[in-house]
Amino acid sequence: MSKVQDYPSRLSDNASRKFETFSYLPAMTDKQIREQVQYIVDQGYNPGVEHTEVENATGNYWYMWKLPMFGETDVDTILAECKACHDANPDNHVRLIGYDNYAQSQGASMVIYRGKGFK
Repeated sequence: MSKVQDYPSRLSDNASRKFETFSYLPAMTDKQIREQVQYIVDQGYNPGVEHTEVENATGNYWYMWKLPMFGETDVDTILAECKACHDANPDNHVRLIGYDNYAQSQGASMVIYRGKGFK
C-alpha cells in the first residue's frame, strides 16, 4: 500500500492554506512563470492581474489590479504589470488570470507572487 502525502493546510494557519493547484508545488522559477504567461498569450486569453491578503486567499473575491489587459500579447508587459502589483502590495498574493472571451470564463489562473509568510 502506498503512503498518501498529507499537506497540512489548516484554516487556523494562514500560511499553510492551499488555494490553487500550483500552491501545492514549490514556487515557480522566473522561466516557468514566463512559460505560463506565454501559454496564456498563445491561447488568445486576455490577461488580468488580481491580489489579496494571505488570510483571504481562499475566498472568491480578490482585488482587481487595473483593468484586464485586453489584447495584450507582450509577455514582458504582462510580467511588468504583475511586478507592479506585487511592488504596490508586497504582503499579498498576486495572481495572473487568463480570461477566455469565447467561454466567458477564466481559462487560466495562477499565483505568481506568494504573500508574506506563505509556506
